[in-house]
Amino acid sequence: MRTQPQINEIVRLLLAEYPEADCTLDYAKPHELLFSVRLAAQCTDERVNQVTPALFSRYPTLEDFAAADVSEVEQYVHSCGFYHAKARDIVACSKVLLEKYNGQVPSTMEELTALPGVGRKTANLILGDVFHIPGSTVVDTHCIRISNRLGLVDNLKEPEKIERELRKVLPPESSSTFCHCIVLHGRAVCDARKPLCENCCVKHLCQYYESLTPKEEIS
Repeated sequence: MRTQPQINEIVRLLLAEYPEADCTLDYAKPHELLFSVRLAAQCTDERVNQVTPALFSRYPTLEDFAAADVSEVEQYVHSCGFYHAKARDIVACSKVLLEKYNGQVPSTMEELTALPGVGRKTANLILGDVFHIPGSTVVDTHCIRISNRLGLVDNLKEPEKIERELRKVLPPESSSTFCHCIVLHGRAVCDARKPLCENCCVKHLCQYYESLTPKEEIS
């Protein structure tokens, strides 16, 4: 595990490295982000962004989604994979938002995770990006891999445990943006199979890099 000063420096450097870090899903309304994240499960954000313009054009309002035929929604989201479940959840979620929340996306973890198809990762993204709630921490595959490599957490694989540990050490006001930085860093540098450590702005603070490098080279 890294020390708190080391973690603070990792956060500072990654925020500086990716100053424009933001959600890479395209959306105009809170419910569109909610549905886009559902589509992104086991799918790339790039693919989702190719699919959603036609989807949101066909169903411009929550009322349209709630009244939609699930089989028709499936046709729009087919290329995202798991389209039966995703289309079903989107339509069901729309109905709940209209019936229980007057068409508004709720702003608490408990309410969000009670919606069809919404887990903690999605809820944290909504809380951070839509409501700007400090401490919102999105744990995706990049975050799981990189937080372990850096030493922000100690050999953890369960997303909820990682989220709990990161909340203890990340600055609450920066945690949401930091998670977006992690995604960009994972795509550009800290690849799952072959991390490009020589290009990493935090390699001198990284637990993984330290384990691979002779001590005389990092002293």
